[in-house]
Amino acid sequence: MTTFDPSAAKLRLENLWKLRAKFGMERKAYYTYLDELVSDRFQLINGLQVLRDELQFATDTELSDLVACGADLSVPTVVTTLAHTNCGDRIHQGEATKAYERVVASRFATISEIGELKLESFAPTGGGTDDGATLAHVTVAHALDKPLKERIYSGNAQSFLMVAIDLKTHVGRMDDRRSGTSYGRTAESPWREPRAACGAIVGALAGYNEGNGVHQRIRGDLGEENFEFLRKNKITAADGADVTAAVASAIVAIQGMLNTAFAFAKELDERGVAHLTASVTVNRPSMDDPVIYLSRATVFQGRVCVQGLGTDARKYTARMVDHEGDRRLLLVYDGRETGGFPVRDMDPPKEAAKHEALDI
Repeated sequence: MTTFDPSAAKLRLENLWKLRAKFGMERKAYYTYLDELVSDRFQLINGLQVLRDELQFATDTELSDLVACGADLSVPTVVTTLAHTNCGDRIHQGEATKAYERVVASRFATISEIGELKLESFAPTGGGTDDGATLAHVTVAHALDKPLKERIYSGNAQSFLMVAIDLKTHVGRMDDRRSGTSYGRTAESPWREPRAACGAIVGALAGYNEGNGVHQRIRGDLGEENFEFLRKNKITAADGADVTAAVASAIVAIQGMLNTAFAFAKELDERGVAHLTASVTVNRPSMDDPVIYLSRATVFQGRVCVQGLGTDARKYTARMVDHEGDRRLLLVYDGRETGGFPVRDMDPPKEAAKHEALDI
């Protein structure tokens, strides 16, 4: 294998962190996916040969003319792979999920020889992730088998692997002329009664069951201080809208992103680059579900960089803002909103404190 030249990867990471990102506001799914996720990842692969089609991995052992599809690995190359998590609740399987596949997965996931998307797709109850270390390991292990890894790493000194992972949760929203706006419940259709969404997160806060493994995981992702705070206190927007469930869903997604990023710091080799995001889909009756972009992170050669909202529930405030003829939720963290968040290096938490709130 050639000695790795990290200059191409480092330059693209530096350029990524110069891109402005807007966090904390309900926006149309297509806007969020295009202007945030896609723009970041195109910056990481800009000017390089991108390998994501199975036909590009064809070798001279093939017994057909498809060997002609094999890529020239002597040029600077990046192999991309993509994974995402999505709560299995059927209310969370609407247009926002379809938009994600069209806009994000279609550009960065592996493609089969017959043109099908081959993205890693996981549906932990409540969203986020069941286990960040497992998610990181599986995604990397599936991206490059040993023979392919040897071919790519021997081809060009600047070639690397880009792993993209999106950690998502969801929260229901109800708008009532008399009682106003609240989060944590929604109706699947205009003629049905509202129900909890996400039921797992709302249920863990409203009626924690020690024997329920999902409740245990959500409590662990929230951390003890957040769990107790959110059980006993409401977080309200300036106009009185109850956004407690939205904050809880945000923390679960961000913590899942952090857990996975810290795992990548150990899982990736020197040629591995990871780009991770956390977001919340807002389930609203009879309309396309908007998305709240929460945080982003990169991992390269053990360095974890993070930007966006954090995981301390006490630092959250909110307000409803008029946007595109609609009233949208804007989450504010520690007095910062939208583009006012610094980029920070993060060290993995100590084992004894792994469930404490991480202020990013």
